[in-house]
Amino acid sequence: MSVNITEKDLQSIIEQVVKNISGIQGVSEAKQQVEALKEIKIAPSNIVNPESTSNYSKLPPVSGVFENMAEAIEAADKAQKNFIKKCNLDDRERIINAIRKMILSNKETLAKMVYDETKLGKYRDKLAKLELVAAKTPGVEDLKTEAFSGDSGLTIVENGAFGVIGAVTPVTNPIETILNNSIGMIAGGNTVVFNVHPSSKNSCAYVVELLNKTIVEAGGPANLVNMVRIPNMDTLKELTTNPKIRLLVGTGGPGLVKTLLQSGKKAIGAGAGNPPVIVDETADLEHAAKEIIKGASFDNNILCIAEKEVFVVDKAADELIFHMLNNGAYMLSKREVEFVMQFALEENVNKVARGCSLDNKREYHVAKDWVGKDASLFLEKLGVRTDKEVNLLIFEAEFDHPYVQLEQMMPVMPIVRVRNVDEAIDLAVEAEHGNRHTAMMHSKNVDNLTKFARAIGTTIFVKNASSLAGVGFEGEGYTTMSIAGPTGEGLTSAKNFTRKRRCVLAEGGFRIV
Repeated sequence: MSVNITEKDLQSIIEQVVKNISGIQGVSEAKQQVEALKEIKIAPSNIVNPESTSNYSKLPPVSGVFENMAEAIEAADKAQKNFIKKCNLDDRERIINAIRKMILSNKETLAKMVYDETKLGKYRDKLAKLELVAAKTPGVEDLKTEAFSGDSGLTIVENGAFGVIGAVTPVTNPIETILNNSIGMIAGGNTVVFNVHPSSKNSCAYVVELLNKTIVEAGGPANLVNMVRIPNMDTLKELTTNPKIRLLVGTGGPGLVKTLLQSGKKAIGAGAGNPPVIVDETADLEHAAKEIIKGASFDNNILCIAEKEVFVVDKAADELIFHMLNNGAYMLSKREVEFVMQFALEENVNKVARGCSLDNKREYHVAKDWVGKDASLFLEKLGVRTDKEVNLLIFEAEFDHPYVQLEQMMPVMPIVRVRNVDEAIDLAVEAEHGNRHTAMMHSKNVDNLTKFARAIGTTIFVKNASSLAGVGFEGEGYTTMSIAGPTGEGLTSAKNFTRKRRCVLAEGGFRIV
């Protein structure tokens, strides 16, 4: 469908989406609004032709990308002082609405650029992530002021800015994390300096420049969002030690989180996960099969929330597998599983910790070249030809299988049979390795759902839906790309990027005589 819309019409749509985030409308209306956004064919930005990657370099260098970290931090510090002095909450909201519009107007370009650079996931799923970030990332409406009044006066607790935030982004959701973090941080009155993953530095630089151009055109100051052009461990160290950085936010593996927590600064750490999903005998097994495949195959399983291993009660296992095979899954034979392990996993010969685990005793690590690759490429490597579309490879496994224990980030799903739900819960908790990130369960038994939720203690717990519902995709609630399990903030948003500031007016005419 193609429609012609005016600037005013688009602004109205964006404002309506913002209302949806704050819960003014129900989920059905919110979902309809997001679907409407998908249908609108917005004219390409005159900055770049979305069909041509050769035009990426033509974006004028407005601001935000610096050759060294010290310059980036200094620019962010000056911009923050100017921002907090001259821009009120209405100004912040106008800037954020402009960012939402920019994301939607450039989503095809951004999705293609990050896919071309990282070679991870699926283009269509990156589009969906960008739409989700634009529609459901909270802005200034997330900042709630508390008030206490009585005979002794009036006290107000406000959300004050931290100042300059240092943020680290992953290769799995590089530009999505920049956009999501930037909206929340700007809403809180902050500026931000990113140390992005080196494998995504070009697309991230493009997004940072595009963000600053959008902000300036919306009446805000330049350099609200910044990064160093060539990120590395030295720039990360400089970011974590510079005294002008007041808050650190890191999205990545446990090693990164550990580094941030050792900095001596306030840190928000979004760590790794190995999300299990349990299916008991009371579940709607066809629905469970579809939802597991949806979550596990989305962007080829590179999301930290994605289903990584299934524990299914034995009496339900055959039917669950039957429905999975009828809905886009392919069952690997024992020989094929062994071959996949040869090329998609690497033996931990040197006994080192790597990737999403600090455990140096792991027998295997994932092979970087196969992270986020399509299931069809695995089948091609195996020499398998099939007429149907395959989104997920499945196989039955024992609990100690490497694919059960690793956060594999590829569309290969082990299925473990268990005797009963209690055994499933015990094994799922062990396989999650205490990350307390995400878990799913398909069941109609409330007692079973409650028992697993309490035992697993994850930041996100999804019942009878795919993991995507946990971040607002076909589910209620807002979205985030930084899920802070290790430091306890949970699904981060604007409120997490502010300091509580208590303003007290004692007596002040309130005394009752």
